[in-house]
Amino acid sequence: MAKTPESLELSINEATDIGLDRDCTTLSRHVLQQLQSFSPDAQDLSALMNRIALAGKLVARRLSRAGLMEGVLGFTGEVNVQGESVKKMDVYANDVFISVFKQSGLVCRLASEEMDEPYYIPENCPIGRYTLLYDPIDGSSNTDTNLSLGSIFAIRQQEGTDSDGKATDLLTNGRKQIAAGYILYGPSTMLVYTIGKGVHSFTLDPSLGEFILTEENIQIPNHGAVYSVNEGNFWQWEESMREYIRYVHRTEGYSARYSGAMVSDIHRILVQGGVFLYPGTIEKPEGKLRLLYETAPLAFLIEQAGGRATTGLVDILDVVPKKLHQRTPLIIGSKEDVAKVESFIQNGH
Repeated sequence: MAKTPESLELSINEATDIGLDRDCTTLSRHVLQQLQSFSPDAQDLSALMNRIALAGKLVARRLSRAGLMEGVLGFTGEVNVQGESVKKMDVYANDVFISVFKQSGLVCRLASEEMDEPYYIPENCPIGRYTLLYDPIDGSSNTDTNLSLGSIFAIRQQEGTDSDGKATDLLTNGRKQIAAGYILYGPSTMLVYTIGKGVHSFTLDPSLGEFILTEENIQIPNHGAVYSVNEGNFWQWEESMREYIRYVHRTEGYSARYSGAMVSDIHRILVQGGVFLYPGTIEKPEGKLRLLYETAPLAFLIEQAGGRATTGLVDILDVVPKKLHQRTPLIIGSKEDVAKVESFIQNGH
């Protein structure tokens, strides 16, 4: 049945209202809506997420011009605390987060995989009750080849006075995180976050200069076809992990997808289902990924989406670090797929 002019006009108006409402749902507004409060704590968290968004915009702008500017790509010639060669974008992104949060008034400390010790902002510390933990550029090996990159972040509330400046209160399990997420620098720039009330994604609209709500309450499928792992390390793994890879090779329905940027791979799995693996090796059973800056924030987010994250023996969010830069293996993604990997680690099949 053809619509009357009146009903057609009503449909157009409804679509316009929905579109406008969507365009008006910025990241900072969404946080307040999630908390259903304008309390000081809610406003703090909204402001902190707004600062993270600003850092993401600055990094995205730099990356979009990287090939046209001198001194952006390549290595600095230095090695970070992890023993890894430092790229110029690593340094820039790390400095961006520091500069952005110096102006927040809320963050006393920042801890990053690029810095030996936490960075303190003395002028914020009298009132700043929060700590930002972050990986400024995840997948930096992709920087010079114009492939996807990411940033990972977590927010924790400071416990105690930290009078000795050692930030030992950060050496607690991942369930102490009050917010976590990542920024994905791809064909569009996306920010995905959780404050313990589901997982929500935002896309940067360059015309507005704002992250606009894309999808609320994302749920990861219970099972997916994708497994994401660097199979170049196959002969360095324990036999149980090699046996799992042999299993997916001989089982119909699995697809390998690995980009070299963990944020990109995990975003695919969040949307499509599957499992991401970064196991330890025989020589380094603790793995490569940092707990406080990478695995715990991603575990918090994926669990909020209905997935799981484990070392293979214990849930990532239950791991208590003994040092700031502690590493863990990581198996993360859909519940069924993570359980299948665990069955090989714990039972050999």
